[in-house]
Amino acid sequence: MSAMRKAVLGAVLAAVVVVGTGAGARAVGAEADLAHHGRLSLWEGRIGVWLVSENHGPSDVSQATVRLAFSEPMAGGQELPPSCLWGSDRMVVCRTGELRAAGAVEELALDLRTAGSPDEVVVDISTVWTDGTVDGNPRNDRHRVLVLATGDPYVF
Repeated sequence: MSAMRKAVLGAVLAAVVVVGTGAGARAVGAEADLAHHGRLSLWEGRIGVWLVSENHGPSDVSQATVRLAFSEPMAGGQELPPSCLWGSDRMVVCRTGELRAAGAVEELALDLRTAGSPDEVVVDISTVWTDGTVDGNPRNDRHRVLVLATGDPYVF
């Protein structure tokens, strides 16, 4: 087989490689546009997080992971929803579940206690894993929010 024919065959095979099988299968390099929106509130040593993850398409995402990183440590011994894990005393990582194109998942709500009683907390929200899907517009799934201890909601 000539080098040219091998190169063409390799390109064709690469174009048809599929991750997974069945109805959830998608081409390698499938593109989606994940976005996270919500609000944060800080009061009396507690921080509330209300987060909705969306996919503006064009491809479905079988699973993604969002990280919430806090500038202040959280108190130990707090339980999280089943979809979330502690990464450290300053980090929570949560699975979004399946994100269909042009769809959203239910709101994730967290009520966390801080280790102290800070006057402010900076929260970084970002997607850390998308099951191989490429996000061509990562600006709307990364946020840095300064939350003052006023009890007011800070929307992102």
